[in-house]
Amino acid sequence: MNKIHLRPKNTSTKTLLCMLFIYGLCLITPEAVAQHGRRSSSTIHAYPFIGATVSQVDGDQLKGFKKIGFTGGVGAITQLGSERWLMSLEAGYAQRGMHENSSREWYKVDLTLDYVDLPLMVHFKDTKGGMTIGAGLCYSRLVRQPHGRMAFNPNTFAPDTSDMTFLRNDLSVVGDIRFSAWRNLKLNIRVQYSLIPIKRDWKFTYFQHPTTPVEYIYNCRNFSITTRLFWEFGEVHDTRQHSRSRR
Repeated sequence: MNKIHLRPKNTSTKTLLCMLFIYGLCLITPEAVAQHGRRSSSTIHAYPFIGATVSQVDGDQLKGFKKIGFTGGVGAITQLGSERWLMSLEAGYAQRGMHENSSREWYKVDLTLDYVDLPLMVHFKDTKGGMTIGAGLCYSRLVRQPHGRMAFNPNTFAPDTSDMTFLRNDLSVVGDIRFSAWRNLKLNIRVQYSLIPIKRDWKFTYFQHPTTPVEYIYNCRNFSITTRLFWEFGEVHDTRQHSRSRR
């Protein structure tokens, strides 16, 4: 049984985290300014979020969303000329990767990919039901190369581990749905899938027939589902209007 341990390799982590911090401040600042002025349709609302991801890497010869990771960051949302149509911009940190611990699979693995996500989305809000659906694109920057462990039997199966460098840039399509949980607290479920490979030409060799090993080459992509909670600052619940309607 071959065992491989991958140590984290930073790819300008400090610089990217500083950019994330500054970008987050840029998202929050307009909201703070808007709250000192009059309420209008152009008001920008900021929101911090925290949650968990379950993910897999399409093309790694494994199945299932078994990698659990953390996500957190800040966002801003504003109306697009109507109360029903909104646009949001976020800056967040997200862990994705691959995980398998079953002896029934070809190999065991636990690799983590650390990303900074910058999604831009358009949303449609059901003003009566409190549900919001959205779609958009997300640019992700890999801030640390995959780190973790791999174990496999080279007599039956062998992934190519000579170069475990993943591509730094990722562009993915995003869809999400948001619910009002309590006052300004929202529950968000998001699905995200890479449009471009995060690793190209990853080779896997099967030795089911010793004389004729079979090789497969795949372009791998991220596929993740995220559950988040966020608090939207600046959203006003007008209870006075509700009481007047009763009268």
